Amino acid sequence: MRRSRNFVLANATALALILAAAPAFADALLRGTVKSADGKAMGGVTVSTKPQGGTITTTVFTDEAGNYYFPALPDGHYRVWAQALSYQTGKGEVDLAKNGKQDFTLAPMNDAEATFKQLPGNLMLDALPAQTAEDQRMKRIVRIVCTGCHTPSFPLQNRFDEAGWSAIIELMKNANVYGTYVGAERKPSGILDFHQKELAAYLARARGPGQSDMDVKLEPRPSGEAARVVFKEYDLPLDPDANLPANFVQNDDSDWSLGTPSVLIPGWGVHDAWLDLTGNLWFTCNIPNKRTTIGRIDTATGTVKLFKVAGANGLAAQTHGMTRDPKGILWFNINNGRGGIGRLDPASQKIEVYLPPLGMIETGGAATVDYDGKGNIWSSAPNGALRFDTAAEKFTEFKSATFKTPNGTGVTYGTAADRDGNGYWAEMMLDTIGVGDGKSSTVSEIKLAPVKAQEAIITPDERKFYATYNQPDFNSPMPWAEGPRRMGTDKNADVLWVGDSWGANLARIDTHTRAVNFVPLPDHQQPYHVAVDSHHDAWTNLWGADRLMRYDPNTGTWTAFDLPTRGAEPRYVSLLERAGQDTELAIPYFRARKVAVMTLRSRAEIDALKKQAAQ
Repeated sequence: MRRSRNFVLANATALALILAAAPAFADALLRGTVKSADGKAMGGVTVSTKPQGGTITTTVFTDEAGNYYFPALPDGHYRVWAQALSYQTGKGEVDLAKNGKQDFTLAPMNDAEATFKQLPGNLMLDALPAQTAEDQRMKRIVRIVCTGCHTPSFPLQNRFDEAGWSAIIELMKNANVYGTYVGAERKPSGILDFHQKELAAYLARARGPGQSDMDVKLEPRPSGEAARVVFKEYDLPLDPDANLPANFVQNDDSDWSLGTPSVLIPGWGVHDAWLDLTGNLWFTCNIPNKRTTIGRIDTATGTVKLFKVAGANGLAAQTHGMTRDPKGILWFNINNGRGGIGRLDPASQKIEVYLPPLGMIETGGAATVDYDGKGNIWSSAPNGALRFDTAAEKFTEFKSATFKTPNGTGVTYGTAADRDGNGYWAEMMLDTIGVGDGKSSTVSEIKLAPVKAQEAIITPDERKFYATYNQPDFNSPMPWAEGPRRMGTDKNADVLWVGDSWGANLARIDTHTRAVNFVPLPDHQQPYHVAVDSHHDAWTNLWGADRLMRYDPNTGTWTAFDLPTRGAEPRYVSLLERAGQDTELAIPYFRARKVAVMTLRSRAEIDALKKQAAQ
């Protein structure tokens, strides 16, 4: 094992201050009422505000009486807007030094297509035709294959005839997970190629120029606990090395009526994010660039600071996965020419890089990082996982027992570690969870059962095709795949939770008995990562639905928390639980170049704001 020198603040680039730090004045309260055109109070309406010239957007929701209450905000001039599906966006402006009240009357959308454009991806997918077995087959392929590199609300907001949809499929079967064309480098996605003609016909029937077979069903707006949360979304700047005009971003994802934009590159490629123990944000960057390995956001001011570790070819070393250990230290995978582990102390802002010995497997690609109950750090590697003993500064490798099958190649993505010192990693294409025994250093596996309902509707021609099909990458799954993507352990129990993104469920695995139970998400919503809080609740981000979901295993109930941004595509969720303070969740928006913090507010806090506003 070789340890690098420290990378200190001399390698960090501080970006401009984007919102001057200011105390939260007790009298700078923004509140108001939202009603419909017929005078009825509207509960669960999303109300957002952003200061003039600022980059922090704060969002709350109306209560059952149609009232909303922001937490105290610094004085200044703010834009305010209110949104609800099937209603036109309400817009206003306030100067908090003079007035802290903004009421809205929302007018209904009179155009069904305009309403459709507002929808998050899960509602668009749900609306796709599924009356026949043929429709169900095509809908399944759209859900699991056609959303591998973008949120479904981006393509489905458009209408094309059959030739148009065929042209889009032709492009997408030659694109990778980032949406980058790679047709000259590899074979096309065989599944899209095999189904191209029937898929194009299906999509033209659903989203073509003629009468649509879509059946849109709106969900109830947020209520109860889901309507008490507050979001703060922090904008990240464009990469200045791209030399883009100041008005490059025409749609910042905040106004749903504009639809879902495609805003990924150039940016900082925000992938994972954590709050440190003082409440500031840190994020990883997995898009090649010259400036950013790790980024920090001051949550009071929005100031962004970039930390660069030198990588190959003059670029910054790339990162992907991140975790925060119980002492508050941040750990992440890093590739500065070789794949290793990075350590960052938020207090000193120093980065240390640890590299495994030559000949050992390395971290790399879509790596995920977690800590175990023995003080070790685990990271996924393309063909298994690595454990890093932080005391001895020693790596141990765990190679997957099954890495290749006749019909595909496993690529490790999600990694988690339990309180007993064991590690777990997901072979997404193989529906397999690798297990590394922390005591014996041996490797075993947990196999996930396929989605039987999908196996049952496969045609004979499809069975013949899939019998010899070799997937080109980990986003071309078999129709019956569970797709274990990213996972998390309950650090206070013996449970591993796995986000099965194609099976639309969470796999609950007893880490002692290895018994597997599947917990379906409502309406086939697709999970990505899982984080577990101190109450044993499992939280998952839905990258195609612009929301978080929480599962309470004691009651067997789900609660949905809607994100304010359309097309966010969050690929991670993490928690900050501090004694005597509200629980906060960090949600990095991969597509929208933002990092959000969602705070759970109690009824008492809302009542206090109501009382203060009435004075």
